[in-house]
Amino acid sequence: MPNDFDVIIIGSGAGGGTIAYTLADTGKKILILEQGSFLPREKRNWDPEFIFGKDGYKADVTWEGPDGEDIRPIVYHRVGGNTKMYGALLHRQRPEDFEDQQHRGGLSPGWPVSYDEFEPYYMMAEHVMKIHGNRGEDPSAGWSSGPFPFKAFPHEPRIQEVADNLAKLGLHPHHSNLALNRDIDEPYRRPCIACNTCDPFPCMLHAKSDAETALVRPALAHDNVTLWTGARVDTLIEEGGKITRIEGTLNGEPMSLSADLVVVSCGAINTAALLLRSRVANSSDQVGRNFTKHNQSGISAMDYSKPNETAFQKTLGVHDFYNGGPGMPYPLGTVQLTGKAHWTRIMGDYADQNIDEKRAREVQKYAVDFWFTSEDLPDKHNRIEWTDKGIKFNYRPNNRESHFEFLDFFQDNYLRPQGFTDFMRSTKGLEFTWHQAGTAQFGTDPKTSVLDLNCKAWDVDNLYVVDASFQPSQGATNPTLTVVANAIRVGEHLRKEWFSESGVNLDDYPLSDGYMADSAGATIDDTTYTAGDDESWGA
Repeated sequence: MPNDFDVIIIGSGAGGGTIAYTLADTGKKILILEQGSFLPREKRNWDPEFIFGKDGYKADVTWEGPDGEDIRPIVYHRVGGNTKMYGALLHRQRPEDFEDQQHRGGLSPGWPVSYDEFEPYYMMAEHVMKIHGNRGEDPSAGWSSGPFPFKAFPHEPRIQEVADNLAKLGLHPHHSNLALNRDIDEPYRRPCIACNTCDPFPCMLHAKSDAETALVRPALAHDNVTLWTGARVDTLIEEGGKITRIEGTLNGEPMSLSADLVVVSCGAINTAALLLRSRVANSSDQVGRNFTKHNQSGISAMDYSKPNETAFQKTLGVHDFYNGGPGMPYPLGTVQLTGKAHWTRIMGDYADQNIDEKRAREVQKYAVDFWFTSEDLPDKHNRIEWTDKGIKFNYRPNNRESHFEFLDFFQDNYLRPQGFTDFMRSTKGLEFTWHQAGTAQFGTDPKTSVLDLNCKAWDVDNLYVVDASFQPSQGATNPTLTVVANAIRVGEHLRKEWFSESGVNLDDYPLSDGYMADSAGATIDDTTYTAGDDESWGA
């Protein structure tokens, strides 16, 4: 009896969306399953009190922490996954990230493939995600076979001043690589308006290249691609080395499906949970292990003689210390600017410091908001487990000494000398799992890895994993571009080996679609507004 579908993709985030996009033109019968719904397009998308004060759109999820405590993670079960709320600042991993890297806290392992193998897929990923930037500015960047598809966003005056000061102090500040749908020279041609609600708000204009807008909706323009929302997958049924059934619920009703090919892309945490509760693909006992999520901190730096009136702040980055610094012969990480923080976000970021509204408004007026990312290291004890209570999140931070060294070093040597005199810091805790990775690593040995080099489960012939679970390490960059690049790489393998189709190239990831959100229809229930929603803080 034939299966219900040729391909079932579980999850509609960066990995699942990319696989759907890459396979859409094959004519194969493809189903995307998403447990959440479309994120509504409404004024509350840009309401900071709703986004930060009420945790708007966040999934109602509780995990058990490493000491038995409750963790309320910041995760989003929506079409597009967590990318609906991400900062859209996407970098390639550096060539060194694909090799063994000695950190102060231990070893970051190399990958079984090289940067050179990933480079053409990074180019395609940069096109489909519509990345802005200037090649040659970032001293840590690897080689590239072509320019960024769009020129960089320019700095506003206060940020240009900061960039000039950093350059005078001997650094190489660069323009950030942003996944936004904007034409810098003729902005009326594309939807992005470079507003103050870009990070981490959903984009009311669908101008952010999130997985829904850039990948899922274009895939749905093909009649052979279908999306089911409200579809929760509970179990993968394995028989004879293949997944023969997918069982769960669709809008609360029992669901049982079959497919020739099953692609899991639930995010590193939920992917591990699904494989563990299904008891599949784990002969190595590595599923759920080696979870990483980055060490991340923010510094709000104030110069009270210079109000920061910037609207679109996140245009500046510094990667001079990616692979080390003076007297520190080990990687430190990246410095970026976040979106200009509204006072309600500041209240949340510094809640542990007894900040009040008056002080938060002062910080909003004067601060330039810096964001620091450093690598945490794979550890078999940092793992996801599935228990009778659900997900157990056994994660304890590591490699933090160099992260805090980095904060002190940058603040003292590059912020104070240019006139910043007051600083507030926040280091993110367990609930911040934006950059989750590593729970089903790929490799060359089925005894020590979960997936082969094409991200097929060693133990199961028709099961692939294409989210950040596959990553042995993740450097100090946002993993999304690497997830998209890898999913294109895996998608090309599936096209050739499963469907006898051609490979892919840059022409398959065009830049011509100005308003991507109109590329496919979708049925979306209207959302009921609540009193006070007219206080939205938008552009």
